[in-house]
Amino acid sequence: MRSAPTPAPAVAYLPDTASTRQYIGAWSVLSVLQYFVAETAVIGAWGGPQPYDRRTGYISDLGALNCGIYDGRDVCSPLHWLMNASFMVQGLGMLLGALLLGSGLLCVAARAGARVQPERRKPWLAAIWVRILTGTAGAGTLIVGMVPEDVGSGWHFTGALMYFMAGALALLLLGALWLRQTPLGWFVLVCGLVSLAALVTGGLTGMDVPEPGTLERLMGYPVTVGVAAAGLVIAQRLHRHRKERRGRVTGAARA
Repeated sequence: MRSAPTPAPAVAYLPDTASTRQYIGAWSVLSVLQYFVAETAVIGAWGGPQPYDRRTGYISDLGALNCGIYDGRDVCSPLHWLMNASFMVQGLGMLLGALLLGSGLLCVAARAGARVQPERRKPWLAAIWVRILTGTAGAGTLIVGMVPEDVGSGWHFTGALMYFMAGALALLLLGALWLRQTPLGWFVLVCGLVSLAALVTGGLTGMDVPEPGTLERLMGYPVTVGVAAAGLVIAQRLHRHRKERRGRVTGAARA
Protein backbone atom coordinates (compact mmCIF):
# COMPACT_ATOMS: atom_id res chain seq x y z
CA MET A 1 0.00 0.00 0.00
CA ARG A 2 1.44 3.32 -1.08
CA SER A 3 1.75 6.10 1.43
CA ALA A 4 0.15 9.46 0.64
CA PRO A 5 2.48 11.79 -1.23
CA THR A 6 4.14 14.43 0.90
CA PRO A 7 2.92 17.93 0.17
CA ALA A 8 5.23 20.15 -1.86
CA PRO A 9 7.19 22.65 0.20
CA ALA A 10 5.81 26.17 0.36
CA VAL A 11 7.04 28.38 -2.43
CA ALA A 12 8.96 31.42 -1.23
CA TYR A 13 11.13 33.96 -2.98
CA LEU A 14 13.41 36.87 -2.19
CA PRO A 15 12.29 40.26 -3.50
CA ASP A 16 14.98 42.09 -5.46
CA THR A 17 15.98 44.77 -2.98
CA ALA A 18 18.64 46.17 -5.33
CA SER A 19 16.27 46.77 -8.23
CA THR A 20 16.46 50.18 -9.91
CA ARG A 21 12.69 50.06 -10.44
CA GLN A 22 12.02 49.68 -6.71
CA TYR A 23 14.59 52.38 -5.90
CA ILE A 24 12.89 54.88 -8.22
CA GLY A 25 9.53 53.94 -6.69
CA ALA A 26 10.80 54.65 -3.16
CA TRP A 27 12.19 58.06 -4.09
CA SER A 28 9.01 58.89 -6.00
CA VAL A 29 6.97 58.32 -2.85
CA LEU A 30 9.47 60.29 -0.76
CA SER A 31 9.07 63.25 -3.15
CA VAL A 32 5.68 64.08 -1.61
CA LEU A 33 7.56 66.17 0.99
CA GLN A 34 7.93 68.94 -1.58
CA TYR A 35 4.29 69.78 -0.77
CA PHE A 36 5.24 71.47 2.51
CA VAL A 37 7.80 73.73 0.80
CA ALA A 38 5.31 74.72 -1.89
CA GLU A 39 2.52 75.38 0.61
CA THR A 40 4.74 77.65 2.71
CA ALA A 41 5.75 79.64 -0.38
CA VAL A 42 2.16 80.01 -1.56
CA ILE A 43 0.96 81.13 1.87
CA GLY A 44 3.75 83.73 1.93
CA ALA A 45 2.42 85.21 -1.32
CA TRP A 46 -1.22 85.25 -0.19
CA GLY A 47 -3.00 88.35 -1.51
CA GLY A 48 -6.25 88.38 0.45
CA PRO A 49 -7.33 91.28 2.69
CA GLN A 50 -6.51 89.14 5.74
CA PRO A 51 -3.33 87.05 6.18
CA TYR A 52 -3.81 83.36 5.46
CA ASP A 53 -4.13 81.31 8.64
CA ARG A 54 -3.52 77.57 8.56
CA ARG A 55 -5.98 77.13 11.43
CA THR A 56 -8.96 78.59 9.56
CA GLY A 57 -7.95 78.57 5.88
CA TYR A 58 -8.76 75.63 3.64
CA ILE A 59 -5.87 74.05 1.74
CA SER A 60 -7.76 74.24 -1.55
CA ASP A 61 -8.05 78.04 -1.21
CA LEU A 62 -4.33 78.17 -1.95
CA GLY A 63 -4.98 76.69 -5.40
CA ALA A 64 -8.01 78.83 -6.30
CA LEU A 65 -7.52 80.52 -9.68
CA ASN A 66 -9.42 83.75 -9.02
CA CYS A 67 -9.40 86.44 -6.35
CA GLY A 68 -12.76 87.14 -4.75
CA ILE A 69 -15.40 85.60 -2.53
CA TYR A 70 -15.62 81.81 -2.75
CA ASP A 71 -18.07 79.91 -0.54
CA GLY A 72 -18.15 82.85 1.86
CA ARG A 73 -14.37 83.15 2.09
CA ASP A 74 -12.23 85.97 0.68
CA VAL A 75 -9.72 84.08 -1.45
CA CYS A 76 -6.69 85.41 -3.35
CA SER A 77 -3.71 83.17 -4.11
CA PRO A 78 -1.30 84.69 -6.69
CA LEU A 79 0.89 81.57 -6.61
CA HIS A 80 -2.06 79.22 -7.21
CA TRP A 81 -0.15 77.66 -10.11
CA LEU A 82 2.62 76.54 -7.71
CA MET A 83 0.13 75.00 -5.29
CA ASN A 84 -1.67 73.11 -8.05
CA ALA A 85 1.64 71.96 -9.55
CA SER A 86 2.64 70.68 -6.11
CA PHE A 87 -0.61 68.72 -5.82
CA MET A 88 0.06 67.13 -9.19
CA VAL A 89 3.70 66.28 -8.39
CA GLN A 90 2.55 64.70 -5.14
CA GLY A 91 -0.07 62.67 -6.97
CA LEU A 92 2.37 61.49 -9.62
CA GLY A 93 4.89 60.49 -6.94
CA MET A 94 2.31 58.33 -5.18
CA LEU A 95 1.12 56.81 -8.45
CA LEU A 96 4.69 55.91 -9.43
CA GLY A 97 5.30 54.40 -6.02
CA ALA A 98 2.15 52.29 -6.31
CA LEU A 99 3.22 51.06 -9.73
CA LEU A 100 6.94 50.48 -9.12
CA LEU A 101 7.09 49.17 -5.54
CA GLY A 102 6.35 45.46 -5.66
CA SER A 103 3.93 43.74 -3.30
CA GLY A 104 6.67 41.36 -2.17
CA LEU A 105 8.94 44.25 -1.26
CA LEU A 106 6.17 45.85 0.81
CA CYS A 107 5.47 42.55 2.57
CA VAL A 108 9.00 42.49 4.02
CA ALA A 109 9.52 46.27 4.33
CA ALA A 110 12.43 46.06 1.85
CA ARG A 111 14.53 43.92 4.21
CA ALA A 112 17.32 42.28 2.23
CA GLY A 113 17.24 38.49 2.47
CA ALA A 114 13.70 38.32 3.88
CA ARG A 115 11.61 35.65 2.18
CA VAL A 116 8.11 36.26 0.89
CA GLN A 117 5.53 33.49 0.89
CA PRO A 118 2.62 34.42 -1.41
CA GLU A 119 0.52 31.57 0.01
CA ARG A 120 0.28 33.56 3.25
CA ARG A 121 -2.66 35.42 1.88
CA LYS A 122 -3.21 38.08 4.53
CA PRO A 123 0.12 39.96 4.23
CA TRP A 124 0.19 39.44 0.46
CA LEU A 125 -3.32 40.84 0.00
CA ALA A 126 -2.58 43.68 2.43
CA ALA A 127 0.45 44.69 0.34
CA ILE A 128 -1.62 44.59 -2.85
CA TRP A 129 -4.29 46.78 -1.25
CA VAL A 130 -1.64 49.22 -0.01
CA ARG A 131 -0.56 49.70 -3.63
CA ILE A 132 -4.14 50.08 -4.87
CA LEU A 133 -5.07 52.58 -2.15
CA THR A 134 -1.84 54.55 -2.55
CA GLY A 135 -2.49 54.80 -6.28
CA THR A 136 -6.07 55.91 -5.61
CA ALA A 137 -4.88 58.60 -3.20
CA GLY A 138 -2.30 59.74 -5.74
CA ALA A 139 -4.95 59.95 -8.46
CA GLY A 140 -7.12 61.96 -6.05
CA THR A 141 -4.54 64.65 -5.33
CA LEU A 142 -3.67 64.75 -9.04
CA ILE A 143 -7.32 65.60 -9.72
CA VAL A 144 -7.23 68.26 -6.98
CA GLY A 145 -4.34 69.97 -8.76
CA MET A 146 -5.87 69.69 -12.20
CA VAL A 147 -9.32 70.91 -11.13
CA PRO A 148 -9.05 73.81 -8.61
CA GLU A 149 -11.92 74.41 -6.23
CA ASP A 150 -13.31 77.49 -8.04
CA VAL A 151 -13.72 76.06 -11.55
CA GLY A 152 -17.24 74.90 -10.75
CA SER A 153 -16.67 71.14 -10.82
CA GLY A 154 -17.44 68.45 -8.26
CA TRP A 155 -14.27 66.62 -9.29
CA HIS A 156 -12.19 68.73 -6.90
CA PHE A 157 -14.14 67.52 -3.86
CA THR A 158 -14.08 63.95 -5.19
CA GLY A 159 -10.31 64.07 -5.65
CA ALA A 160 -9.76 65.44 -2.15
CA LEU A 161 -11.95 62.72 -0.64
CA MET A 162 -10.04 60.06 -2.60
CA TYR A 163 -6.77 61.38 -1.22
CA PHE A 164 -7.88 61.61 2.40
CA MET A 165 -9.75 58.31 2.59
CA ALA A 166 -7.56 56.07 0.43
CA GLY A 167 -4.39 57.59 1.89
CA ALA A 168 -5.48 56.96 5.48
CA LEU A 169 -6.51 53.37 4.74
CA ALA A 170 -3.24 52.68 2.89
CA LEU A 171 -1.25 53.85 5.91
CA LEU A 172 -3.35 51.77 8.31
CA LEU A 173 -2.69 48.63 6.28
CA LEU A 174 0.99 49.37 5.73
CA GLY A 175 1.55 50.26 9.38
CA ALA A 176 -0.06 47.01 10.52
CA LEU A 177 2.01 45.07 7.98
CA TRP A 178 5.26 46.68 9.16
CA LEU A 179 4.74 46.60 12.94
CA ARG A 180 7.35 43.89 13.48
CA GLN A 181 9.60 44.90 10.60
CA THR A 182 10.55 48.50 11.33
CA PRO A 183 10.13 50.89 14.29
CA LEU A 184 8.46 53.31 11.87
CA GLY A 185 5.63 50.82 11.43
CA TRP A 186 3.97 52.33 14.52
CA PHE A 187 4.47 55.85 13.18
CA VAL A 188 2.89 54.98 9.82
CA LEU A 189 -0.03 53.32 11.62
CA VAL A 190 -0.61 56.36 13.87
CA CYS A 191 -0.53 58.67 10.83
CA GLY A 192 -3.30 56.61 9.27
CA LEU A 193 -5.37 56.63 12.47
CA VAL A 194 -5.06 60.41 12.92
CA SER A 195 -6.03 61.07 9.31
CA LEU A 196 -9.01 58.72 9.42
CA ALA A 197 -10.24 60.12 12.75
CA ALA A 198 -10.06 63.68 11.38
CA LEU A 199 -11.87 62.62 8.21
CA VAL A 200 -14.70 61.05 10.22
CA THR A 201 -14.90 64.18 12.40
CA GLY A 202 -15.08 66.37 9.31
CA GLY A 203 -17.82 64.22 7.84
CA LEU A 204 -19.90 64.24 11.02
CA THR A 205 -19.56 67.99 11.57
CA GLY A 206 -19.68 69.07 7.94
CA MET A 207 -16.41 70.93 8.70
CA ASP A 208 -18.44 73.33 10.84
CA VAL A 209 -15.76 73.63 13.52
CA PRO A 210 -13.87 76.62 14.98
CA GLU A 211 -10.67 75.73 13.07
CA PRO A 212 -11.59 73.99 9.79
CA GLY A 213 -8.08 74.52 8.43
CA THR A 214 -6.60 72.61 11.34
CA LEU A 215 -9.10 69.78 10.90
CA GLU A 216 -8.43 69.54 7.17
CA ARG A 217 -4.69 69.46 7.78
CA LEU A 218 -5.17 66.66 10.30
CA MET A 219 -6.76 64.75 7.42
CA GLY A 220 -4.05 65.54 4.88
CA TYR A 221 -0.73 66.16 6.62
CA PRO A 222 -0.52 62.70 8.25
CA VAL A 223 -1.03 61.07 4.84
CA THR A 224 1.80 63.07 3.30
CA VAL A 225 4.12 62.50 6.27
CA GLY A 226 3.23 58.81 6.62
CA VAL A 227 3.74 58.11 2.92
CA ALA A 228 7.08 59.95 3.02
CA ALA A 229 8.15 57.94 6.10
CA ALA A 230 7.36 54.70 4.27
CA GLY A 231 9.35 55.91 1.26
CA LEU A 232 12.27 56.79 3.53
CA VAL A 233 12.35 53.31 5.08
CA ILE A 234 12.32 51.64 1.68
CA ALA A 235 14.81 54.05 0.08
CA GLN A 236 17.32 53.68 2.94
CA ARG A 237 17.14 49.90 2.93
CA LEU A 238 17.37 49.65 -0.84
CA HIS A 239 20.30 52.08 -0.90
CA ARG A 240 22.15 50.04 1.74
CA HIS A 241 21.62 46.79 -0.13
CA ARG A 242 22.60 48.31 -3.48
CA LYS A 243 25.78 49.69 -1.89
CA GLU A 244 26.63 46.32 -0.32
CA ARG A 245 26.06 44.53 -3.63
CA ARG A 246 28.31 46.98 -5.49
CA GLY A 247 30.96 46.47 -2.82
CA ARG A 248 30.85 42.68 -3.27
CA VAL A 249 31.07 42.99 -7.05
CA THR A 250 34.02 45.40 -6.79
CA GLY A 251 35.77 43.13 -4.28
CA ALA A 252 35.29 40.09 -6.52
CA ALA A 253 36.64 41.96 -9.53
CA ARG A 254 39.79 42.94 -7.64
CA ALA A 255 40.40 39.42 -6.31
